[in-house]
Amino acid sequence: MTYMIIHALAPIFVIMLLGFYAGKAKMVDNQNVSLLNIFVMDFALPAALFTATVQTPWAGIVQQSPLIVILVLSMWIIYAAIYFISIGVFGKSPQDAAVLTLTVALPNYAALGLPILGSVLGESSSTSLSVAVSIACGSVLMTPFCLLILEREKAKAAGAMHGSSLSMLPVLMWRSVQKPIVWGPLLGVVLSAIGIRIPDIILASIKPLGLSATATALFLTGIILSARKLKINGAVILSTVTKLIIQPFIAWGILLAMGVHGDVAITAILMIALSAGFFGVVFGNRFGVQSPDAEATLLLTSILCIFTLPLFISLTVGL
Repeated sequence: MTYMIIHALAPIFVIMLLGFYAGKAKMVDNQNVSLLNIFVMDFALPAALFTATVQTPWAGIVQQSPLIVILVLSMWIIYAAIYFISIGVFGKSPQDAAVLTLTVALPNYAALGLPILGSVLGESSSTSLSVAVSIACGSVLMTPFCLLILEREKAKAAGAMHGSSLSMLPVLMWRSVQKPIVWGPLLGVVLSAIGIRIPDIILASIKPLGLSATATALFLTGIILSARKLKINGAVILSTVTKLIIQPFIAWGILLAMGVHGDVAITAILMIALSAGFFGVVFGNRFGVQSPDAEATLLLTSILCIFTLPLFISLTVGL
């Protein structure tokens, strides 16, 4: 089992290490990665998320509603808790807190979902559907929170905030929705819901972009990490423990309360138990926000989930 998890994680570490080496060796300017960030955030990831959601049958999404409820509640609870702890206890700025929070709350569905779930439940259309639904939940129902905060603070810094945050909410929401990383997967969900089938030629045209998304994002993350000195502190320890231990047990409590069992329960636990995702770090970099704690959490959880994932895999036996 441990070998299976290491096998799934190996590409992540290799690609991040290549990015780290490229930054350290000055093959890439690790202080200015805006061009690569634009490619990842505005083209590659939106293409991958749009493709995943638009090809997910609406009937299948509806059937996965218990999984959606468990994932979304588990992510929202952790998002709220970590955000307010980051500001109230650790004194972080809203931007830094938003980046750290998204890193902790949103698991690495994109890179680890299919390898881990496929190894446990077997590779099938239902497994692929569950992973696609998980990615859609994260991209449509999680990332806008982070973008709203980053847009709000950007507007404040530019002196463009007129009135309270609540009164500016429609404007901030519109700015967030304009981001391809938000409207890409959202458009895919809408098209799937109303039954519009995208021509194969269009999907084939954007497929190379989608295939490059995860690798490019991981490479970019490695470059970003190469410019930082990682430090372990209270915020990093709390974030790591929350991501790898507390969040999966919250998901466990929710599924028990809902009376969910079988493959849906196993899928929910394993998806939430994955290591932290890279979206937070990449988002922050796009807005010029550096969060060393988010970067350290990303690295630590990616390493330590080698030990925590087998625990939750063994605990899910009999669900």
